[in-house]
Amino acid sequence: MFIQTEPTPNPDTIKFLPGETVAGSAGPFDFASESEAGISPLARAVFSVSGVTRVFLGADFLSVSKEEATDWKHVRPMVLAAIMDHYVAGLPVIDEGVTASAEIDGVTSAADYEGETAEIVEEILELIETRVRPAVAQDGGDIIFQRFDSDSGIVHLSMRGACAGCPSSTMTLKQGIENMLKAYIPEVNAVEAAL
Repeated sequence: MFIQTEPTPNPDTIKFLPGETVAGSAGPFDFASESEAGISPLARAVFSVSGVTRVFLGADFLSVSKEEATDWKHVRPMVLAAIMDHYVAGLPVIDEGVTASAEIDGVTSAADYEGETAEIVEEILELIETRVRPAVAQDGGDIIFQRFDSDSGIVHLSMRGACAGCPSSTMTLKQGIENMLKAYIPEVNAVEAAL
């Protein structure tokens, strides 16, 4: 088994491509701590490596974040070994019956809104799904729509994977996503990271 790695804009996060399905269509899954990884044998295995602080499971990749003070030359080989051991053993990535929708709390959809606001949210969701998420996945992360405040015109998004805690995530939100949404949807005035 050959596992490729790619750097991400976040210096504390590396994208691992095992050449196998990771979360597939069940995901993505973002585990900000070892205690959250109970549903994923793969994430638990990666968290067993000293210095790992976050594991994000995309369709065909993992993004692994480390402590800032830890050097990748010590963490990377151990993460590679944990991933390889997991796949060689034939273990599941996610426990059976678990889907990402059960893992994401507080996310809203267009059905949660009425009238013109529902139409605006539907447009926002379509742009995020077709333009933003594929681009962000290339960098080992994900962005999830949380809510739209129609009174202020503010879109609230959650940054996940390599995007969570990335020094360039604010620039991505403001210069990339905000500008695009404002260009296509006049009712959008700003984009902010959801807390």
